[in-house]
Amino acid sequence: MSTSVALEAARRRTFAIISHPDAGKTTLTENLLLAGGAIRAAGAVRARGENRRTRSDWMKIERERGISVSASVMTFDHEGLMFNLLDTPGHEDFSEDTYRTLTAADAAVMVLDAAKGIEPQTLKLFEVCRLRDIPIVTFINKMDREAQDPIALLDEISSKLALDPAPLYWPAGSGGRFKGMLDLRGQKFIPFGKNREEGHPDPVAFNSNAIVTHLDPDEQGELEEASMLVQEASKPFDVQSFIEGHMTPVVFGSALRHFGVDELLATIAAYAPAPKPRAAEKGGAETHVAPGDPEVSGFVFKVQANMDPNHRDRIAFFKLTSGKFTRGMKLKTFSTGVRGETPSKQMSVNAPIMFFASDRELAEEAYAGDVIGIPNHGVLRVGESLSETGTLRFAGLPNFAPEILQRVRVKDPLKAKHLKKALEGLAEEGVTQLFRPDIGSDFIVGAVGQLQFEVMADRLSNEYQLDVIFEASPYAEARWLTGATADLEDFHSKHRTAMATDIDNDTVFLAKSAWEIGYLGERFPKVAFHRSKERS
Repeated sequence: MSTSVALEAARRRTFAIISHPDAGKTTLTENLLLAGGAIRAAGAVRARGENRRTRSDWMKIERERGISVSASVMTFDHEGLMFNLLDTPGHEDFSEDTYRTLTAADAAVMVLDAAKGIEPQTLKLFEVCRLRDIPIVTFINKMDREAQDPIALLDEISSKLALDPAPLYWPAGSGGRFKGMLDLRGQKFIPFGKNREEGHPDPVAFNSNAIVTHLDPDEQGELEEASMLVQEASKPFDVQSFIEGHMTPVVFGSALRHFGVDELLATIAAYAPAPKPRAAEKGGAETHVAPGDPEVSGFVFKVQANMDPNHRDRIAFFKLTSGKFTRGMKLKTFSTGVRGETPSKQMSVNAPIMFFASDRELAEEAYAGDVIGIPNHGVLRVGESLSETGTLRFAGLPNFAPEILQRVRVKDPLKAKHLKKALEGLAEEGVTQLFRPDIGSDFIVGAVGQLQFEVMADRLSNEYQLDVIFEASPYAEARWLTGATADLEDFHSKHRTAMATDIDNDTVFLAKSAWEIGYLGERFPKVAFHRSKERS
């Protein structure tokens, strides 16, 4: 293990932001970049027209609708630490993209609307974090608006998420009565400034004479009583319990007014974990890859095409898990070493990218925890493992059965070949799932929600100049099949009209209903019907 490589990895903080739509995630993202010194002005999210976009929402449809539908990465250096902020899609129709992004995160910030608490999408995303043992910092946003009782919000975190909330700060009021928050560890009061242009006043000692400038005696007594009550009722913050996923530190604030954001960033810096060893397979045996290991390794968790429409580029988002990467280095994809099965592909990474949303610069070097972009023309796929030797394989990223299946065709029949290439490109990015029926020429496209089809149509039009029509398909469910060759061939011969292959040429059964899957599962007990498959 290289000491310098391990030390560089130890100063990385790679975290994702998750929330229900409209909880303020995009505004918080922008203000974290402001707090970290990565941008000079916040507020673009509230402007109109082209200025409405934030640094992380670069796709055309995102700017038009003011929503996030694609994960993006922003890297910034702040007070001796390197932060990699992974902004996830807020819309639930893009939950699969969020899941893949969370595989690259070492921690997550869960944003809650102070008036709404834990909403359905928050709960789903939390479950993903729990599955991956990702520690969570909670930011309760919009305290400058009318909010639920803070103790009720903590109770909700405890009951719905089975997580011990440990408030590091406690708010003084909410809405029009919101005056700031008390640092429960240092007994400093952090005042909330209502004049946006003048910012927020400096913190003062809670028991000093200066507190009267910000709180009247009744407010001071109320805050003191509430803070004592919550400290007695809550478990004290324990870093190890947080790292293990049992406890969440809680920060209150208002992202729109840049209040509590500095404290949130300081909490991430102090407590969020550096990159940890990651399970892998080498030579058929299980192993663990440590961040300080000399061999450069990592995995692709996202592929994005046409981030720069002028160059028709295709960028693989690569999370480093070990070693010191330098520009020009040769990396290999994982190979089984069996001829014809999984041959290794080698590439010289001559133009690696450090991201700042759609802005980019060449990455001369990177370490475990960092995310770099590798330009490639269809060589790299989501879930692929890369290393210097090509012998390391990290767990693949799962594909989930889509919830909506539609036919897609292009209005101009002469562009059918172009449609095939475009759909394959989008499927490789993970924007959609593509199924090619064994019988018939129409493509079947699968998605989690209707908005994905709108994004697909928008991108096909703007990036590929294809005018497409989506139509209802006769299928409601898709399942991947596994089993002995003879059993699969028997099933296939009897249900040929419902058989298809996916982008990886794996066998898929397209069913008219969930009932049909259950019925056929009983008739063909040796054939397994899978809702998900691991892509590697």
